[in-house]
Amino acid sequence: MPASPSTARAINDRLALRLLQQDGPLTAAQLKASTGLSRPTVADLVERLQEAGLIEVVGEAGAERRGPNARLYGIVADRAHLAALDVRTGSVSVIVADLLGRTLAEASVPIGSDTGTGPAVERAVALLERTAREAGDAPLHSVGVGAPGLIDPATGELRVTIGLPAWHRELVSSLQQRLPARVLVENETNLAAVAEHRVGAARDRPTFALFWLGHAVGAALMLEGTLRRGASGGAGEIGFMPVPGAVGALSAATCEGGFHSLVGSEAICALAAGHGMESPRTGADENEDGGRPRCAVSGPEQGYAAAAYVREALAGAAGGEAFLGTLAHRIALGAASVVSVLDPGCLVLAGEVGHAGGAGLASLVEERLALMSPLRTEVRAGELGGNAILRGALFTAREAAQDALFAPAAH
Repeated sequence: MPASPSTARAINDRLALRLLQQDGPLTAAQLKASTGLSRPTVADLVERLQEAGLIEVVGEAGAERRGPNARLYGIVADRAHLAALDVRTGSVSVIVADLLGRTLAEASVPIGSDTGTGPAVERAVALLERTAREAGDAPLHSVGVGAPGLIDPATGELRVTIGLPAWHRELVSSLQQRLPARVLVENETNLAAVAEHRVGAARDRPTFALFWLGHAVGAALMLEGTLRRGASGGAGEIGFMPVPGAVGALSAATCEGGFHSLVGSEAICALAAGHGMESPRTGADENEDGGRPRCAVSGPEQGYAAAAYVREALAGAAGGEAFLGTLAHRIALGAASVVSVLDPGCLVLAGEVGHAGGAGLASLVEERLALMSPLRTEVRAGELGGNAILRGALFTAREAAQDALFAPAAH
């Protein structure tokens, strides 16, 4: 059946808004060319969207061409603000942006392991509220939160996970109760995959797997452009995956005996020491441990310790070549299991270790993986580093806000 006039208008408006969001300011002529709509139809939808406060004139296409068609129309980006939170075991980082994703304010705060649940939650909420005020007066519409652990696919809530601070779950609950904004929670590794897919190493790959290699180990699965979370939200929990050479007995409560025992930060530091590598020291700009040997750092900071060993090995440190070869073999063992089931064609190495290893480590993993699996898999280094989770959380918040604020039914 042909669409009714009102339905057709809604479809056209949605199409035009998507183009303006994705491609930036456009003239009416450019909208006509991109949508295939007639000139009168484009003129009508531009007028409707302006009256609804969704788009505005932001400039002109060129001085040589005056008139309505030369005007550049763009999204009203300050109609509302977005926020993204990266919730780590020992810190929280936040970015506040406009509806086009342009950063307006950002900040972070450490939260020590000795901080109680209540004070930790208050510190994190205060950080978000303060950063939102610094960004301007526009209301906060959507907040994307990236956190380690499992997200219940039915409720969207962060589930209780062994080994993670209690304040993580309390923070999410507090944000949902105290903020007028919509709060969306997603596993941090999934958000890193979203960001690498949009603007990073996998932007040309609709299907790929991402390994997060840092203090903890995890994976994200992007199949035909869609994240796959699993029936319980646990898709990608590769730390538990049995692999040859894993240390310890398999356990459903810990990652002992699984892939984590080979490529977690503690295992990488031990591997480096076993190859005779000296403990890298930190500078004051990297952490506040007073320059202690990195292997003396425990907890979340150990992810940076492992990354430091990888960087020094790539720079030619004594014992580094053998260390990298063994590490690449270990990563390939886990990758071979994932590849044999999913055949993603591409594997992105992210997290502190993946980012530190860069193309060098990725190439070594690809070589060793080719010896273990007949399924050709390109291995790439993540491009976004530590910002991947925040970028992914911001994309999530942005899409939620755009779907709500730019819905044709709203006007």
